[in-house]
Amino acid sequence: MTKTVTIQEFLELSKTYPILDVRSESEFEIGHIYNASNIPILTNEQRKIVGTLYKQNGREVAIYKGLELLGPLMSVRLKKGVKLATNGKVLVHCWRGGMRSQFYAFLLHFYGLESILLEGGYKAFRGLVHQTFDQKLNFIVLGGKTGSGKTILLKRLSDLGEQVIDLEAIANHRGSSFGALGMNEQPTQEQFENALYTAISNLDTSKPIWIEDENRTIGSRVIPEGFWNQMKSSSKIFLIRDFEERLDQIILDYSHFPLNDLILSMQRIGKRLGPQHVKRALELLENGEIREAFKIALVYYDKAYLFGLEKNKAAEIIMFEGIGLTYHEIASDLAAKKHKK
Repeated sequence: MTKTVTIQEFLELSKTYPILDVRSESEFEIGHIYNASNIPILTNEQRKIVGTLYKQNGREVAIYKGLELLGPLMSVRLKKGVKLATNGKVLVHCWRGGMRSQFYAFLLHFYGLESILLEGGYKAFRGLVHQTFDQKLNFIVLGGKTGSGKTILLKRLSDLGEQVIDLEAIANHRGSSFGALGMNEQPTQEQFENALYTAISNLDTSKPIWIEDENRTIGSRVIPEGFWNQMKSSSKIFLIRDFEERLDQIILDYSHFPLNDLILSMQRIGKRLGPQHVKRALELLENGEIREAFKIALVYYDKAYLFGLEKNKAAEIIMFEGIGLTYHEIASDLAAKKHKK
């Protein structure tokens, strides 16, 4: 008899045994459990055919058609599962823990492998993801004007043993109109949430977690509401860096990208810069005066950040003087101050 476990037990077992997600390719691409392997019982097109038959002709007709479509691929699907098994065991799930995962578990059992099914399927995992965003998290929000090096500081803090969640890394976007440059394609919203859940689950949520101050949207991804509300109400450390220091960092981050990419990114904030300023910034870019062009953009970003700071609902805002210090010095000081609180 195939064993069925709760989502909590399933995720604990996944530290030892592989997860086989038997949903279709498109379902998997939209969102999946970390480290799961996709072995679709039915492909995207096959699932549409079977689904249509189910609605029009009922369950029995749909089952016959599903088996007919799967038949030539059955051995291929089985071999993939056998190859991934650890000590003769695998974890299997579909969308709701229904026919697809049960059938694949039967197939594996027939071969001689033990399958452990997820009660409620992937839907149960998504429920856990949403619940996690509402749980109490002890954030320390690292703020500062554009170019302050907040993302770099998160990495330095992590290197010092601090708990960190890097939202921009999870979203594959740096958060500004230039934020997509040099980044991979953003994950789907669902997979962004799944990855954020995974990041949280790897931390001790009773201890402080460093996180960068962000807008609600990072590129086209949206920070989940419960998580976002906690970010906004948590204590914030506002890092003070000199304008030229910040400009140096922006030049280091973006000046090496193709000119056309920089122009398109500058045009995206054209309305907010104003016609006169964006025209001048684009002229400077085309003339190779990248530093002068970014000066114009940085003035805009400074105004926007200060406007947001005025509306901030943080429990407290602590100013941290970082002018002239290295990132390592700032991170060490921040970590030391946190432990003294």
